[in-house]
Amino acid sequence: MSEEFDDIPELVPANTEADNNESIDVVTESEHRKIPVTIVTGFLGSGKTTLLNYILTEKHDKKIAVILNEFGDSSDIEKSLSVNQDGSLYEEWLELRNGCLCCSTKDIGVKAIENLMEKKGKFDYILLETSGLADPGPIASMFWLDDGLGSEIYLDGIVTLVDAKNIKDHINEKKEDVMINEALKQVAIADRIVINKKDLLNEQELEQLKDDLSSINTVADMIVTERSKIPLDYVLDIKAYDVNNAAALVKQTQKIQEHGSNHAHQISHEVQTVCIQFDQHLDTVEKLEHWIQELLWEKRVSGSNEDHEPVTVLRLKGILYPPKDKLLQDGSSKKRMVIQGVQDLYDIQEGFAGDDIDANDTSSKIVLIGKNLQKDKISASFTNVLGIEHKIY
Repeated sequence: MSEEFDDIPELVPANTEADNNESIDVVTESEHRKIPVTIVTGFLGSGKTTLLNYILTEKHDKKIAVILNEFGDSSDIEKSLSVNQDGSLYEEWLELRNGCLCCSTKDIGVKAIENLMEKKGKFDYILLETSGLADPGPIASMFWLDDGLGSEIYLDGIVTLVDAKNIKDHINEKKEDVMINEALKQVAIADRIVINKKDLLNEQELEQLKDDLSSINTVADMIVTERSKIPLDYVLDIKAYDVNNAAALVKQTQKIQEHGSNHAHQISHEVQTVCIQFDQHLDTVEKLEHWIQELLWEKRVSGSNEDHEPVTVLRLKGILYPPKDKLLQDGSSKKRMVIQGVQDLYDIQEGFAGDDIDANDTSSKIVLIGKNLQKDKISASFTNVLGIEHKIY
């Protein structure tokens, strides 16, 4: 067995009736509490299973439900799951000694969610490990549902692990009929990036790698580690899609400007982060939404009639000073309109910006992460549709 797996999670039979009364009490108390979902993604060999094994064996106060969606002989978690199942994996829940639940399934869709919700009251967090070859965008969209649909779960964030030694080869790999390969998408769409196996690079190589990954996704937080050992709060309760976390968006947009001024080198894969900033007060969000929709759905910048490579937006974020029809009576507001988008799915909601934001600061920022984001064409299109002055960097 690999030395990375020192402790195999100890299994106990999952109770279905014994704690029935207790479960009912818990369900009653948490009836309206939604369960956060963090997607853990990363290319083959990046250390996802090592991270989940670490979480499952670490002592903590959370009861975490883990969905494993990757099968293979090398997974020690999967081996541990089959201990009492005659060497075969079954699509059912197994309860661990520290209160966590683990499920190995090929289906992360409706069936997995239904099985998961049957355990409501026995867990307070969901970690979903995707296949190394998976595009996390559609998976994220599945969990990112409008509150009106009555979903009992919500997307908390996307964590991407990368193999420090091999990630450059993965993101630069050219594939036929694929505009952006899976490894590149996983980095671009991440809210948190974990650079694993740092011991395989020297200090200069590591700094260059961090610079390259930041050029792809400037807004993601980044941590460097070995053997996937990171603080649990780096993975849990990210609140990346929380409309009341507008202050975090402000800090992220500041990182884009700082990175652009300190790192000017170009990278070959052409996926990058672009930020549009403007101070002019919008009357409504109607024109802005039209511009966003054409960019995401038509794959082109609005008003561009010339032949061009399609624009691909993998991640969209934004913080808008409320338009005039949304302002408070005193003409100022601590509320902000928060934009979130994953590939062709986006949403604009009103959220509280917090006390850290100047109520009279009318600046707005829109962040795009994707391919073929030509700043001059995006800027011209933005001016053409909205007719307002702006900066782009």
